[in-house]
Amino acid sequence: MIKRLIAIGFIFACTAIAWGILGGTIFTRTYSSDSDLKSRVERIWGTPQAQHVPTASYTVERTEKEESLVDGKKVVTTKKVYDAYSLPLMGSDVLVKLGLDYRQKGLLWYSTYITDFAASYRFRNDTNEHRATHISFPFPAQGANYDDFKFSLRDGSWTNRPEARDGAIDGIITLDAGQEVVIDVTYKSQGLDQWRYLFGDNAPDNTANNSVTAVRDFRLVMETDFNDIDFPDDSIAPTFKERTEDGGWRLVWQYENLIAGVNIGMLMPQKLQPGPLAGQISLFAPVSLFFFIVVMLVLSIMQRIDLHPMHFFFLSAAFFAFHLLLAYLVDHLPIHAAFALASVVSLALVASYLHAVISARFALLAAAAQWVYLVLFSYAFFFKGFTGIAVTVGAVLTLFVMMQLTARTNWTEVFGKNS
Repeated sequence: MIKRLIAIGFIFACTAIAWGILGGTIFTRTYSSDSDLKSRVERIWGTPQAQHVPTASYTVERTEKEESLVDGKKVVTTKKVYDAYSLPLMGSDVLVKLGLDYRQKGLLWYSTYITDFAASYRFRNDTNEHRATHISFPFPAQGANYDDFKFSLRDGSWTNRPEARDGAIDGIITLDAGQEVVIDVTYKSQGLDQWRYLFGDNAPDNTANNSVTAVRDFRLVMETDFNDIDFPDDSIAPTFKERTEDGGWRLVWQYENLIAGVNIGMLMPQKLQPGPLAGQISLFAPVSLFFFIVVMLVLSIMQRIDLHPMHFFFLSAAFFAFHLLLAYLVDHLPIHAAFALASVVSLALVASYLHAVISARFALLAAAAQWVYLVLFSYAFFFKGFTGIAVTVGAVLTLFVMMQLTARTNWTEVFGKNS
């Protein structure tokens, strides 16, 4: 029996090495092309979008004297200097609708989305003079497309018509002292992974360097068509939220006077990734095979069935066939369909082989054990955060059943056999 266990252990070790190679191959296939595939998705669909607030500014001309030496003589020259000043943003009313639309490239799904943006901004000339005011609205992403784009004054007319340049659209309007103006902006666009709304000069994902900005009379409503919402770490939670009839959320951020050093943001839900999932299942496979071999050994001892190491070799190969099929089926089938097909093939290999070698009853018991330790253990990876507890519960239950079945077994007699 000892020699037989050593042979089975060698088969197990070889299969585990093969699984390690397969898992590494899957991860290499997945991530070696990720950057290239993601750049292709960004070119087609767009990049993560971060919408900054618009700005209103004016310049004041002044004369500055400058002294210099020319041929040993002091020469005084004057030059014009233009100092820029900002007008306060008195109110913001923003509505953004986010529609999730996944795209698959290779073994990865990318969380792309459609955004429908509409906003009104109110600026005030808080000076005592009329000002030629420069209004600038920055685009949320470079190289993106903006359909049905509108940038208009609610009342009044432009002194200089708005023009798009340097990642923003700019226009000039003349404001009297104390006058307010409302700018309306609408567009439809596309993005990837996340959408953000940035106050002032705040930069996403860098809260340590974010500036603190005063926000007045602010309201942003975000409507999503997806249920699984999540916010970036450096973002503000909504002040109100409710479910919508289509299964999404209506989220509201509303403030009268806010001092903000962080932003508003939404992370798009991540779809179950077939490549990494298949790789994780393959690397975990030795645990499944270990439990299965233990059960097969105990069942063979209890029923006095002589299982040769070659039998375990073919059973291990049938286990490996599941992961090999899964690794390449996910290229062509949805992940659940690939998992189901690979499971059926592997179960059929084990059941038909043991039916031919031993009996239909023993084949049925082996198939049941394989279903638990291969199929169920592997399927636990579909539920993020529950894999560990599922394997732990299965291990404890297996230990309990094996202890009960072998409680009266004479192990000295079993291991004393020269077989």
